[in-house]
Amino acid sequence: MTDRVDRQTRSAMMASVRSKNSRPELLVRSLVHRLGYRYRLHASDLPGSPDIVFRAKRKVIFVHGCFWHRHKGCPKTTMPESRTEFWKTKFEANVLRDLRVEQALKDAKWSVVTIWQCEIKDAEQLAKRLERFLRDPS
Repeated sequence: MTDRVDRQTRSAMMASVRSKNSRPELLVRSLVHRLGYRYRLHASDLPGSPDIVFRAKRKVIFVHGCFWHRHKGCPKTTMPESRTEFWKTKFEANVLRDLRVEQALKDAKWSVVTIWQCEIKDAEQLAKRLERFLRDPS
């Protein structure tokens, strides 16, 4: 099946997708700040440059888009209808990279949590989850 928009429009749409400071990431950062925690952003010295870093606690938060990082069971995890082999390969590489990064952080004694784009809808539940993660001494 062909794309529903022309090549230039699709290119502009894909270029507008942010890797940093996305709306879900900003919402999680705001929530963490309201919970009273202070953090650093996008630590390039750590594997995967985690979105939110708590150095003293050795904890990191990744905020992942369901589409790009393939959140299992999420309706946002769709497959484009054109160039399916390209997208399949790209998505598999994203998932493998995420697993490698998380393992590298755990091997370095960091605690990791991933917040999915679809999870930010329920702010109360997300706040409880983040509070548990950040309060837990391990």
